[in-house]
Amino acid sequence: MIDVARLTADTLRILPRKRISRVLGRLADLRAPGPLLQRAIDLFVRSYDIDLSEAVVPPGGFKSFDEFFTRRLVEGARPIDLDPAAVVSPADGRLEDLGEIDPDGTLLVKGRPYRVAELVDEPGAVAAYAGGSYFIVYLSPRDYHRVHAPASGRVARVRHIPGTLFPVNSIGLEHVPRLFAVNERVAIVQQTRFGELTTVMVGAIGVGRISVSFDPEVHTNRGRSPGVRRYADGPPIERGAEIGVFHLGSTVIVFVPPHEGARFEVEAGSAVRVGQAVLRIGEGA
Repeated sequence: MIDVARLTADTLRILPRKRISRVLGRLADLRAPGPLLQRAIDLFVRSYDIDLSEAVVPPGGFKSFDEFFTRRLVEGARPIDLDPAAVVSPADGRLEDLGEIDPDGTLLVKGRPYRVAELVDEPGAVAAYAGGSYFIVYLSPRDYHRVHAPASGRVARVRHIPGTLFPVNSIGLEHVPRLFAVNERVAIVQQTRFGELTTVMVGAIGVGRISVSFDPEVHTNRGRSPGVRRYADGPPIERGAEIGVFHLGSTVIVFVPPHEGARFEVEAGSAVRVGQAVLRIGEGA
């Protein structure tokens, strides 16, 4: 029997994946005639069972597919957990995996090992996160695609890590070795009450780009890498505030330093929403 998923992954290996993604991004940005664009949006909404009642729809409707895909939500649609000891979900989606980071800085995603240092592209990450916690949120096409801060704190630095673009769904997870380490990504580091907390936005094929909400200079898929941006007095970001946008969907990984009493509030495979507590550290202190 033909393994369709493996065949798809093998086919993608020989295709110009980043070029395809750039083209899809440009198409999503096009200002199509209103009726044509609305039909495309209606088809997408029906196909993925999207609830537009919680979205902010601009007067006259969305002007491009990207504007629809990166839609904002109405005020109060995603209440943020009030416990200051909570690390919250940065995105809507499925909790793909979670757990403790080994003493050597290794974590397991669907049984496959990754090293924190390679995912965030910082050698010092092993010392910072060994014994800490991680969780991964996968965003499907139906999900809200803005990414929010898991905790409050000033931004210390943002790193753009160039790479390729494979799908981050089951095809990529099962058939692309070191998937999250080879895909293009952006790592946002905040100084929080828990120490340096890192949120990694992982790109995927079909993602026209990843943008960072507080710094327009960090913007992937431009043909050049913005590299590392360090902030002497970085912008303060409140827990639940927007930090980035996927222009078409992907995955978010959160790394938290080691703490006594850290415990997960949800299980792998669960559906999560922005602001929902995923990890609590201590006893509400």
